[in-house]
Amino acid sequence: MKKYFLKGLDCPACAIKIENGLKTALSDETISINFTYKTVTLKSEQYKDAKHIIKKLDPDVELIDLSKKEVDIDDSVNTKFEFTKILIALMLFTISLFYKSKLSAYPLFEYTAFLTPYFIIGYPVILKAAKNIKNKQIFDENFLILIATIGAIAIKELPEAVAVMLFYNVGEYLQNLAVGRSRKSIKNLLNLKPETVNIIKNDTYITVTPEEVKIGDIILVKPGEKIPLDGVVVEGSSFVNTSALTGEFVPKRVKAGEDILSGMINESGLLKIKVTKEYKDSTIAKILELVEEASSRKSKTEQFITKFARYYTPFVVFTALFIAFIPPIILPNQTYANWIYRALILLVISCPCALVISIPLSYFSGIGKSAKNGILVKGSNYLEALTDTEVVAFDKTGTLTKGVFKINRIVTKNGASEDEILKYAAYAEINSNHPVAEVIVKSFGQPIDKSKIESFEEIKGYGLKAVVNGKTILVGNDGLMHMKGIPHDDCDVEHSVVYVAVDGKFLGYILIDDEIKEESLQVVNKLKQVGVNKVIMLTGDNFNAAKKIADKLNIDEFYAGLLPQDKVDKLKEIKDKLSEKQRVVFAGDGINDAPVIALSDIGIAMGGVGSDAAIEAADIVIMDDNPLAIPKAIKIAKHTKKIAKENIIFSLSVKGIFIILGIFGVATMWEAVFADVGVALLAILNSLRIFTYKT
Repeated sequence: MKKYFLKGLDCPACAIKIENGLKTALSDETISINFTYKTVTLKSEQYKDAKHIIKKLDPDVELIDLSKKEVDIDDSVNTKFEFTKILIALMLFTISLFYKSKLSAYPLFEYTAFLTPYFIIGYPVILKAAKNIKNKQIFDENFLILIATIGAIAIKELPEAVAVMLFYNVGEYLQNLAVGRSRKSIKNLLNLKPETVNIIKNDTYITVTPEEVKIGDIILVKPGEKIPLDGVVVEGSSFVNTSALTGEFVPKRVKAGEDILSGMINESGLLKIKVTKEYKDSTIAKILELVEEASSRKSKTEQFITKFARYYTPFVVFTALFIAFIPPIILPNQTYANWIYRALILLVISCPCALVISIPLSYFSGIGKSAKNGILVKGSNYLEALTDTEVVAFDKTGTLTKGVFKINRIVTKNGASEDEILKYAAYAEINSNHPVAEVIVKSFGQPIDKSKIESFEEIKGYGLKAVVNGKTILVGNDGLMHMKGIPHDDCDVEHSVVYVAVDGKFLGYILIDDEIKEESLQVVNKLKQVGVNKVIMLTGDNFNAAKKIADKLNIDEFYAGLLPQDKVDKLKEIKDKLSEKQRVVFAGDGINDAPVIALSDIGIAMGGVGSDAAIEAADIVIMDDNPLAIPKAIKIAKHTKKIAKENIIFSLSVKGIFIILGIFGVATMWEAVFADVGVALLAILNSLRIFTYKT
């Protein structure tokens, strides 16, 4: 899928019309439009057909390939010109109203006086409606406003006709300003990308854009500047602010030889950094891409509004036709002019703009708010699904615990010494990247001659097998010993146990400790506060070590000694006990737990900073390793859905009231257009409240 720019897209109803048209014409339900960014996501081979379809659906919208650098995507509205046009029309309209009683004696002058501001303010609407009619595209807001105002002119309600056209345009102007501000707010919220980068070449500094920097280039980052690209510090030391990535301000010291990620802010020292990734592959590029693309995965509420808008406007138009012509026929002493006027009120109030812009904007704001807190949500559907979370299941190691291991003690058997056990274990573990392997090798503390290692095999879920100097070494869990038929002690201890055997002989075991994260002590209580019914822990560790952690954290249920496939089976069992609406969240490291993350309703990868695998595996990525981000994400999701529901109820209620008032002849066209514009603006402003929500 590829992203294209929609130049000239200026109304949410048009976005829905184009999206539905593309889906139908190209038979592809994956096509999605992001009105906030004015982009459409579709397959590259669909580009030519899509360009033609869009031009037919809306002649003023142009599909632009963003990969072509020479294209012009400047789509800013000339707000000064629009404001001046509105002001002139308003002045002329006010003058015409003031002299209306005198002008009524001279119809030609009256029509000229009122139609002049009408055409000044309304000609773009008239032209667009005419183009759409030519392309057989009706039932859009331009067509409705044109029909409503022409109808008003036909029944000699000139002030109403001008008022509807004028205030509709005022509403569009204010709406564009509000959407522009919201778009700017979201971009500022995720303002991670620096505009320029200082490259060091031949002892001089060259200023370029981040996209121009190549792997291996040395860049200079001064105090107060953002780190523009991922790399390794080659000179200097400093404290960096990671809040833009993780949502929490925790100063981190970096020095020569250490990795550093784009998006961090250099707080103190001067840093020279060797670039290891191009901008398009950098951490901030991935974050910004994830947030922007999240809108393509729409929530059920957004999908409902899209379908609703497809039928709502035609329904109101046909209802208006019925109201205009049937009552005068069947009711005594009724005039067509009176009922046509009532029908025109329905046309004015029928535009679903308040819904089709505020609902996606609510979810997009929720995704932006989450990202600011170090929580990357890959779609509105996942954000909405979080609100129905019934069970949260955690992996233990590295999720609830720090994953920073230390050896508690070594227990020897069959005449082996502690040094001997540690040496064999270190030789077997040297080629593994597991955290337990790292602590064993580090504790051994001696150089390892890798030439002595003849073979190495990782037995997934059990441990390792290595042949060293002709000896077969097995290092792993209790299951590995049973698999290989090696008699051994059954350890009933509150530690992680690493068994060691050589040439079929059991030598003993190493007891490993892991430290619980401080945040984990609060996570169960916080999850219960946001409505989670049950918290579960799934771990491959032994029963006693798992029970020790579960008891300390007040976890409802735990399951120990699980292989990766066992975790999948257990999660299936948990899901089968829930209703169709209830959701299971699983949080793990995003790499080792990929199968169970994929099976869960919402998979969360912890510690996603710099981990491509974690970002790829999960539906939600927590950029640091703080489990408290999960209840925070649920709170943001619930607040977002609450605001979306408020907008739906408020918009439909006001529109419903004015439809009833219009039918019974109580409301005027003036009031109807004010209501329509007001509802849209209030719904947009309500959506933006998500940014101020305290988590």
